Amino acid sequence: MSLVEFLFAPRLDHRGWSTPSEASRIYFIIVMVFTIIYSWNLANSNIIVFLCLTMLISTPILSLGWWIISIIGNGMKPKLLVESVSRVDKSKKIPLHSFRKP
Repeated sequence: MSLVEFLFAPRLDHRGWSTPSEASRIYFIIVMVFTIIYSWNLANSNIIVFLCLTMLISTPILSLGWWIISIIGNGMKPKLLVESVSRVDKSKKIPLHSFRKP
């Protein structure tokens, strides 16, 4: 698996649903860290202004970045979220280690 496939391929969870790629998860953390730092400096320690600025600045940046990431990952074969996903009981559509009683 190449680095591009590892980062941009969508992930399948235990139900078979596509979840965000690794690039999307990394991008979220990076954008939020820089937005929080930037917003805190602009807000002058005012919590309400800080929270509003964080949401206002991060929302369009995240939306644009996730759109670009989805274009790059479009057409890639989905990968498993974690290895334990492959041990799902397909007839019940629940993990074998689930705590629900049958």
